[in-house]
Amino acid sequence: MGLVTISDIRAATESIGNAAVRTPLLRFDDGLWLKPESLQPVGAFKIRGAYNALARLPEDVRARGVVAYSSGNHAQAVAYAAKLFGVPAVIVVPDTTPRVKVVATRSHGAEVIQVPMASRETRAAELVVERGATLIPPFDHPDVIAGQGTIGLEVVADLPDVATVLVPVSGGGLISGVATAVKALSPSTRVVGVEPELAGDAAESLRAGTLIRWPAEDRARTVADGLRAEPSELTFEHMRAYVDDIVTVSEEEIGAAVGRLARQARLVVEPSGAVTVAAYLARPSERTVAVLSGGNVDPEVFARYLSA
Repeated sequence: MGLVTISDIRAATESIGNAAVRTPLLRFDDGLWLKPESLQPVGAFKIRGAYNALARLPEDVRARGVVAYSSGNHAQAVAYAAKLFGVPAVIVVPDTTPRVKVVATRSHGAEVIQVPMASRETRAAELVVERGATLIPPFDHPDVIAGQGTIGLEVVADLPDVATVLVPVSGGGLISGVATAVKALSPSTRVVGVEPELAGDAAESLRAGTLIRWPAEDRARTVADGLRAEPSELTFEHMRAYVDDIVTVSEEEIGAAVGRLARQARLVVEPSGAVTVAAYLARPSERTVAVLSGGNVDPEVFARYLSA
């Protein structure tokens, strides 16, 4: 399977149409702009890739329904996209998924099945066979990557002289798409991924030049529940081709960033989305854009960081 191209991403811009919001760049301080994907209809960037993937399915295939596995945000995105297309969706999520994400997914009409984190993909594969549905993976698919890449198009269009783009890293679909778009339009711009220290497998892999797997229970330690997945061969190839670096941040830095974004930018951002601002605050730089991947945070977690 080849790498996604800028043409694929431009085509995705047309596909996602009115399903996704063209989020603005918000000035945070002298050197930093925020790309708040928390403003999407499902509260996260995932709607871009999910809707693009469903839009590209043949109509008769799409009508049989879709299956997805997710940490939560992709679940909501596929459920929302399926609702817009009027097709059934069943979503497999970890049994540790924040309740706010499970409730939101069900509110879009999807069936939600909760399993241990390590069983998500296996159960989803079983459901595809049982129901004759199509799997919409959270990151390991070129149509999903292309949809996420529309963020990169928007960043360069709104800040042509951007020097650095900071992107959260989990399974790698977001940074794969964003890096592909940014490097095609502005080759000198640095694209830097950000992970929690407790789930820093992609950072270690990029340094080693080969995928290094961390046990699921180790990755599950971080409060950033949306960043507990691991890259696929496809997304890692995009990272090797286009990503300049991946850095890690501590749990304390993540929590502080959530609170600061709420107080200073008036934005509700989940820990997974706040890692980019945490990285910037630790190492400020000029003309930087931080992608805030989502805002679907557990209310108790948010209250704790807001009052810290």
